[in-house]
Amino acid sequence: MSREAILEKIESKRTKCIVYTRVMGYHRPVESFNIGKKGEHKERVHFVEK
Repeated sequence: MSREAILEKIESKRTKCIVYTRVMGYHRPVESFNIGKKGEHKERVHFVEK
């Protein structure tokens, strides 16, 4: 089953998720960023500290 078919099947159960990130000492929703900042956020590399 393709990804699109799965998403269509469970569309009624899905909810919108708001992603926040820390910017200059406070938290802001990523959806409020301009297009350049959104692109920069997608390119970030996540890591796990040992």
